[in-house]
Parts: sequence; C-alpha cells; structure tokens
Amino acid sequence: MSDLTRRSFLTWTGMGALSVAAMSLAGCSSGGSSGGGDSVRFAWWGGSDRQRAYLAALDAFTADNPEIKVAPEFGDYDAYQERMTTQMAARDVPDVFWIPSPAVLTYRDAGLYRDLDGVEGLDLAAFGADQVETFKLGGELNTLPKSIFSPVVRWNTTFQEEDGVSLPDELSWDSLAELLVDYAKDNAGGRKGTTYGPYHDMPFESFLRQRGEDLWTEDGRLGASVDGVAAWIDWWEKLRLAGATTSVSEQDGIEPSWSSVGDKVLLTFANSNHIVDDAQAFPDYVFDQRDVPAAEDAAAGYHFTYYSRFAMYSGVPDDRVAAAAALMSFNLNSPELLSLVGLSAGAPPNAELLDAYEPDATPDEQKVIAITREIAGTEQRPRFEAPAGSGSWRDLMIRELEEVTLGQKRVPDAAAAFVEAVEGEIAGA
Repeated sequence: MSDLTRRSFLTWTGMGALSVAAMSLAGCSSGGSSGGGDSVRFAWWGGSDRQRAYLAALDAFTADNPEIKVAPEFGDYDAYQERMTTQMAARDVPDVFWIPSPAVLTYRDAGLYRDLDGVEGLDLAAFGADQVETFKLGGELNTLPKSIFSPVVRWNTTFQEEDGVSLPDELSWDSLAELLVDYAKDNAGGRKGTTYGPYHDMPFESFLRQRGEDLWTEDGRLGASVDGVAAWIDWWEKLRLAGATTSVSEQDGIEPSWSSVGDKVLLTFANSNHIVDDAQAFPDYVFDQRDVPAAEDAAAGYHFTYYSRFAMYSGVPDDRVAAAAALMSFNLNSPELLSLVGLSAGAPPNAELLDAYEPDATPDEQKVIAITREIAGTEQRPRFEAPAGSGSWRDLMIRELEEVTLGQKRVPDAAAAFVEAVEGEIAGA
C-alpha cells in the first residue's frame, strides 16, 4: 500500500496503532459487531489491484461522508468465502458484503440479508420500477447488483490477423467447432484453437438455455438434464480429440491459468468483464469479444445478464443502517468510485453511470460496454440462482471431466454421475 492508503486504512478501522501486517493476519477485519464500534464493515474479494482501487474509493467516500467510518475486509475469492462461512457461524457478518455466485440463496436461507425495501438512505432513483423487480429474489428486495456481465467468446485479434482467420458473422456451435479444428491444423504459430474449457460455467449455462433447459430451476433444483450435460461435454471432447484444444497437460489441469495459456490459443470462453484484466497479461496482443455461439434452433430468451450481488447484513444495528445504506448507494451511483475501480468486476447496473463513464473508458472497457448493451437488449427469460447445497457443483463437474479426459469414464456416464451428485448435494442441504 502507499503511505496515504495505509493511513486511510488505519483511520477507517479505528485501529491506529495496529500494524497492517497484523490486520492482514486477522483477515483485514476490525473485529466483530462489537469490535467494529460505529464503523460500517465492508467486505469484498479480489486481487491486490482491486483492493487498492476500493481502498482509494473508500477514501473518497469518507471524504464526502466524514461522519461515517468504514472498516474494510477483503481477501481473494476462496479466502473470502472461507471467512464468510466462519463469520456466519459466529453471526459476526460484515454490514455490507459481496455475495459469491454459488452462495446467493445459501446466504438468504441462512438469514443474512436485510430487507432493503424502504431503507432510509438507500438511493435507487437511477433504477426504474421494472428494473428493481429484476433485482428481487423470490419477490423480496434483499440484495442488489453491484455489477453485471454475461458469457462471451473472446479472441486474439493479433493472431486472427497474423493467421488470416475470419470469424463468421453468425456463429453457431457447429461452425465454431469447425473453425477451431481447421485453425489448429494450419497456423504459423502452432497454436491451438482454444483451451479445453468445459469448466466455463456461464457459457455452459447459455448452452443449456439454448436447449430450453435451465441450470437451476425456480423451485431450487438442478434443471440440467443428463442429455444436456452430455451434449456439452461431448462438444468439448470432440474438439480435444481432434487436437483443437490445448491438452489437459499443456494447460496444467482442467481449469488453466489464463497467464499460462493465453498466448497459445486463438480464442477462449470467458465472462464479458474478464477482458479488462486478462488483456493486461499479454500487452503485445489485442483482444476482442462477442456473444457466445447460438444453436440454429436455440430456444427463445436464452440470453441472460448475470447480476453479481451485494447485500446488507440482517444483523446491522438500527443506528448503523443509514450509514450502511449510504455506502451501498455509493457503490451503486458514484462516478468517482467507478473511475477508480473501472469495469474489471463488470459493468455497473446503473445505465446513467455507465453512459457517463464511457467516454473515459479504456479500449478494453469499451468492449465490455458494447457487449453489455448488446446482450441487455436481447429477449431474456427468467434466470434462477444456485440453490443451497449446490456450491460445489463446479468441483463436481471438474471431477467428471478429469475422469473423461483420462479415459476412465464415458461421456454419458460422466454426465449421469454429475447430475446425480449435484442433486444429492442439494437434497442433503
């Protein structure tokens, strides 16, 4: 941290004499509800760049709201979830917190969310009534979107130009597969078409929705059929066996690090916001992105915009609710915050805020904005969050993919095992 940020950090937490190193060991927390005093505890996840950006944003917030102290709590994604689990058990949850995607309904069922309808100081003026309705879970306004994004195909335009590759205007799953196989067979750099990527969760969900299925149902069950899961895995297996993808050994596992494979492939699947950070890993290349492929008979309304949510803790003391609401409003509406944190976590749901930010957006952020607007304008049928007990579904998918790629299980058997395992986890929750 810079010296300024270090001082601000200690001011926010009210722990002036406590070292930053000691606070890091404690999870960057100011303590429990009693230890936090009058400070509003704010928890988020991310790498060091995001941490620095949000600390600077909190500097701006406290400058405008000197009567409100903020105690920041952050960590990487996995550490964040582990800490939240511990805090839930102790009923010592931060006042305002980001929600990991697998935990939206788990946290709700645990009673973590405060009803936000009519909360004093919460400014939702930028959102129309119809839009606010889309924020609700089960008819209740208990979380809000901090950012939005969608699944995309991202490709290396530098490689595209070097190798004379043309992506068709209308991209189907079949035409993309053909392009990737042909590219891997004949390009000067010896690159592959893509990574082996059936672990990509949001493109998987889009694939299912095009088939008329949902990943999760409204009543909290797995909506994916065995046939749907098998079709997804089979699409990737045909590419892998044809040599169109990096091998599992080349990418060091089912779920590779982008920094290790990004210069080995023409394109990859991703979330629309990922280009902001991922492009920085390869500054000599230019990347672009577009909507995922569409099946020729794709079901109407298959597109979706994912809401990355945050919430106010149900146990916030009444005399701290207004301050917590002011912090949430700052996250939703502040141009200064957006200028500091950018679009690496997704586009803001506040369209007016995005419009104002666009002229100063980086070239990669402009691409986030373009695809966000494109997909937001499509027909979208309802999408449902992951139910309690489903939090390990990605790990279960990876386990089955490992069995398939090792030749130890057939695709239909792996799909059936995945469906059975996920349904069992949900039933046992």
